[in-house]
Amino acid sequence: MTCSAMAPAVWAVLRVLPREGVAVLKSNVPASSRVVSGWQSGCKRISSEVRHVQATVRMPEITTDHLDEKQVQLLSEMCILIDENDQKIGADTKKNCHLNSNIDKGLLHRAFSVFLFNSEEKLLLQQRSDAKITFPGCFTNTCCSHPLHTDSELEEKDALGVRKAAQRRLQAELGIPLEQVPPEEMTYLTRIHYKAQSDGVWGEHEIDYILFMQKDVELSPDPNEIKSHCYVSKEELKAMLDKAKHKELEVTPWFGLIADTFLFKWWDNLHNLKQFMDHSNIHRM
Repeated sequence: MTCSAMAPAVWAVLRVLPREGVAVLKSNVPASSRVVSGWQSGCKRISSEVRHVQATVRMPEITTDHLDEKQVQLLSEMCILIDENDQKIGADTKKNCHLNSNIDKGLLHRAFSVFLFNSEEKLLLQQRSDAKITFPGCFTNTCCSHPLHTDSELEEKDALGVRKAAQRRLQAELGIPLEQVPPEEMTYLTRIHYKAQSDGVWGEHEIDYILFMQKDVELSPDPNEIKSHCYVSKEELKAMLDKAKHKELEVTPWFGLIADTFLFKWWDNLHNLKQFMDHSNIHRM
């Protein structure tokens, strides 16, 4: 395995921190305040209670001053909101989609994970840059991101919008020329649904489209996105996963889940993936 700048990190993957409970706030308006003799005095009391409740439930301001400027700019991108059956229900910012306070309330968005193999059937991995807001420094599959709430990436037939988004991000993160990763050459296998916290503020809650592709490509990674990258064989990846279990390096939770369940079976059948295509079911991880 050849990885640039690979260094041991503290194992944090597949560890879901205890979620902060979402307080259910109720008004403490006494019964006497709901039955008032005077309209004016009653309104004053009720207005006071409403202001009290509004002040109580106001969410704390999330500061991004300490985060990487380029990554913070990406937080304004509009992701596709979905229900648990992957039906579109709206749009929201990348920032709101990745706040644990919203995830705890059920906010769910659409995502994808690309697994790109070269002609030697080695898998291209990336190590996320330290500038990333979620899971910085973790090793993961080739590319993981989100389709945006745009006409092009909302196309659902044959997951065309998701595959177009994957092409866009493969260029943005790894510098792969668009013509080398056309959407029609990506195989959409299935979807997984998972949730994981990165820290006390940020996390992931996604239905993740799994895309496979085999192609020799040119690479020019963006250091703001990627700390290092490497092509690995099955044996080399298994060794990395073993190191992760011994807290010698970190992998992202979605990559760990996929590697523990489907990845090696799919990898063994790179030239016969059609048998594993399942566009009806969503695997709850």
